[in-house]
Amino acid sequence: MSAPFVPLEPSRAVLGDEVYARLGEAILDGRLAPGERLRDQELAEWLGVSRTPVREALQRLERAGLVEVSPHRYTRVSHPHQQSDTVELVAFNMGLAVRMASARADADALDLALERLDDVIAASRANDPDTLAMASHAFFSVVTHASGNFALLQFVREYEFAIRRDMVGWRPFIECPIGRTAAYEEFREAFVSRDADRAESLLRTIHGLS
Repeated sequence: MSAPFVPLEPSRAVLGDEVYARLGEAILDGRLAPGERLRDQELAEWLGVSRTPVREALQRLERAGLVEVSPHRYTRVSHPHQQSDTVELVAFNMGLAVRMASARADADALDLALERLDDVIAASRANDPDTLAMASHAFFSVVTHASGNFALLQFVREYEFAIRRDMVGWRPFIECPIGRTAAYEEFREAFVSRDADRAESLLRTIHGLS
């Protein structure tokens, strides 16, 4: 197994979330590689916590698809899912979040979402796919909060690590930066005018779902 983690502080009230976050980040950055066996006692010792929060974190990671378990045989890091499946899931949920945020977001939330969207447009114009992916993730996070839908927010929160891992190496559906940027700018117009139907449709078109 990879190098030890920095121990956590057992007194923290959110210890379970901290363990989950540490293990999730370790899977993303490769410290815990696909196929690697995960032993709760060893992880607990490295993190300086009891086995209980480690087991809970591993269960959450299993539900998110980052860990696979065969009872009495192994618990190990899973391999990434097919990227096209994740892109489809993210695009549909982004469209849903945009639809709800268009109708519900207050002025401050809308302004923040537009700031993140402008980062997306700038990255598209620069034809920088890695920055575009990061900016899109930031926009998705903000617009999901702005949607006011707790169930969607919880879903995204639980699957965030899996989504981030599966999206490594993502490239935009519209390859031409001029056409892609024009599409994003059209989407921005619909979003700022709170035209939920048009905004959702345009966003899904940008990601190749229509």
